[in-house]
Amino acid sequence: MPVGALYAILAYGSWGLLPIYWKFFAQVPAVEVLSHRMIWSAVLLIAVLWLQNRRAEFWRVWQPQYLRALLLTAGLLTFNWGLYIYGVNTDRVVETSLGYFINPLVNVLLGFVVLKERLYRGQQIAVLLAGLGVAYFVWQFGAVPWIALGLAFSFAFYGLLRKVVAVAPMAGLAVETLLITPVALAIVGYGASTGTGHWNTSWTLNWLFIGCGIVTSFPLLWFNNAAKRLRLSTLGFFQYLAPSLQLILGVFLYHEPFTQTHAITFGLIWTALAVYSLTAWRIQRVS
Repeated sequence: MPVGALYAILAYGSWGLLPIYWKFFAQVPAVEVLSHRMIWSAVLLIAVLWLQNRRAEFWRVWQPQYLRALLLTAGLLTFNWGLYIYGVNTDRVVETSLGYFINPLVNVLLGFVVLKERLYRGQQIAVLLAGLGVAYFVWQFGAVPWIALGLAFSFAFYGLLRKVVAVAPMAGLAVETLLITPVALAIVGYGASTGTGHWNTSWTLNWLFIGCGIVTSFPLLWFNNAAKRLRLSTLGFFQYLAPSLQLILGVFLYHEPFTQTHAITFGLIWTALAVYSLTAWRIQRVS
């Protein structure tokens, strides 16, 4: 197996299996878990940058024109991570997987609306099919899948803004987590002072909190290695591994309901992704 493909499988496979890790925090509020994820991710990412002798890359980000944008992307990332943890620990893993299946199509839509990118016929069909899938879900259940849409749109806007901000991925993420860390430390500190927090309630939980940084940072390292070795179109096919694993976990491990409505909604979105992928492959061949 090519090394790039192995790194891609490690990255997307890890992201797909993350619900298992977050389930260990079932009794801990999502905000507290998110706070620890921010704190320990910042610690580990900065340590990696230092060990790799990439200090200049890190300090280069601390310029006003970058920090203004990264403060906004940090907010979007915080919302996305927090919503995902909340979705997993309220037994809505299937809906979180739906969000990450929709995400590539939202990226295409934002590229068209914001960046004025050309929307090919196949991409138009794919976005329409995804919209029909969500509309069918709302019509049948009488409820908007807000976790799925929140995840899809927050991560799409995050990706859009990071695309136009010329900072290295890992250095940018290190600064984003560091910008949120003061708020995260305040939340953890408040919990410790009032006795409502879970830090130091057990060594097992402490190590799990610290591990939030590892499960966040290592997949990113693997993804960066994959991105260096694979064509963007090839890497794009691996992205469906993560929500596929999430869906399998939700249905078969956590026994969440998967009704006929879910089947039709996912069927429309999977068809949309197939059309989207085929269109991307043809564009790549022509170019």
